[in-house]
Amino acid sequence: MAEARVELVDIILALENSEDEAARKRAVCRKLGVKPERVQEMRLQKHSIDARKKQIKVQLRMEVGIDGPLPEYVQPVPSYPALKGDEKRVVIVGCGPAGIFAALRSIELGVKPIIVERGKDASTRRFDLGPIMKEGRVIEDSNYCFGEGGAGTYSDGKLYTRATKRGPVRDVYETLVAHGAPQKILTDAHPHVGSNLLPNVVKAMRESILTAGGEVHFNAKVTDFLMMEGGKKMRGVVLADGREITGDAVILATGHSARDIYKLLADKHILLEQKPFAVGMRIEHPQPLIDSIQYSYDRGLERPRILPAARYRLATKIDGRGVHSFCMCPGGFIVPAATENDEVVVNGMSLARRDSPFANSGMVVTVEPEDTAEFQKEHGVLAGIAYQKALEIKASKAGGGVQKAPGQRVKDFIAGKLSDELPKTSYFPGLTSARLDEILPHDVSYRMKIGLKKFGQQMKGYVGEEANLLGFETRTSSPVRIPRDESSLMHPEVEGLLPCGEGAGYAGGIVSAALDGMKCAEAALAAIK
Repeated sequence: MAEARVELVDIILALENSEDEAARKRAVCRKLGVKPERVQEMRLQKHSIDARKKQIKVQLRMEVGIDGPLPEYVQPVPSYPALKGDEKRVVIVGCGPAGIFAALRSIELGVKPIIVERGKDASTRRFDLGPIMKEGRVIEDSNYCFGEGGAGTYSDGKLYTRATKRGPVRDVYETLVAHGAPQKILTDAHPHVGSNLLPNVVKAMRESILTAGGEVHFNAKVTDFLMMEGGKKMRGVVLADGREITGDAVILATGHSARDIYKLLADKHILLEQKPFAVGMRIEHPQPLIDSIQYSYDRGLERPRILPAARYRLATKIDGRGVHSFCMCPGGFIVPAATENDEVVVNGMSLARRDSPFANSGMVVTVEPEDTAEFQKEHGVLAGIAYQKALEIKASKAGGGVQKAPGQRVKDFIAGKLSDELPKTSYFPGLTSARLDEILPHDVSYRMKIGLKKFGQQMKGYVGEEANLLGFETRTSSPVRIPRDESSLMHPEVEGLLPCGEGAGYAGGIVSAALDGMKCAEAALAAIK
């Protein structure tokens, strides 16, 4: 009798057969050269769709038990050791993915995490999104950017990452599943939780932190740092209500929109660096148009049930600057992501079902530090933030206030004229027709026009009558990097300070931020032993 073994097999099936277990088994047997009766069990490990050709294919990675069953699947569940109360303490500023995963990893390492978050818990935060949507009024410490879970909680929850070399991506996915995320994120090539599901996942992760003995403080805005040794060592933070939170190390995981933290660091002469970022607009289409382009079928046909709402990724380089799509949201909505009342910022999100009639994506141009020269004399290393802010104020004025966004048809943007009327939009506060091509800095605008023309050649219909632009997408990443030593992850001039995640310039999404949070927790332990 042959010895039982387990194989990983990649197979490709036509779309119409991809969910048929018998078809999967036949393909596995052909690939392995074994008879069907020897295949005792199969389990899906990875699922992706290849729509590059007229006939859509589905790529599957199957775990196969030959001459025996597969090892029992162990469902991820939360399991963290209880802290004893006399552990070392790490203060974590920010309750986004970097901060949450830093806290969970700290607990695993036997260090007590104390999270301080300027915003509110996920449940309460939900009610603070109403005023910005319905009244155009931003609650400045509780909005789409600030609060439990960070910007991703109510703006999509996309988990796809290219940061596979940064750490154990699978561990991040399994931690999310253990706390209630859909099981399919473990197998989808482009995993996504959705803004309707992610808040409950985030709350469950907080419960794990608290149950183990960690602390999470909301409405806890940091206004100062507690420094020792002439400003060369950080031992904690001061909150707006006067409380002092101290620890053996501070992980700064504030996200890319905590501009007051950058200013506080600059005021204390803590070293910062300018870095490239990107600005642009949200581009919006009817989702059926994107489906018909990407899946190569007639616009009037209905998308097959087993096909997800189509996505795309576009990129080019124009005169030394990148022009690319960013944070594409199939079947999604455009939402107001401002953090102050004098600005308009747009971002995209999708629910788990991705069943909105609209598709949207950021469409942005790279901005290098030298492109912010006009702001550098007054703002120094914070020139990139000033550049962003100036655009956001212009968007507010052009939109007419109360979070209305300026809009322009793509064809009119390219032609350089005002749009007589604008297509329907998912952006709830509404649009005002404006010359986005004139409001944007010239270096961004002309590159965007050339880039859009190129993309229109790649995707026929992409720059047609139904394509719309909304201004402005400015919070793609931080314009500032808080430097850190490559090995210790400590700030090179301030002992005890570990810059972390997207806001510090070391991540670009939920998963990469989570991985960086885990790394910083490990580095904190090494530093305080």
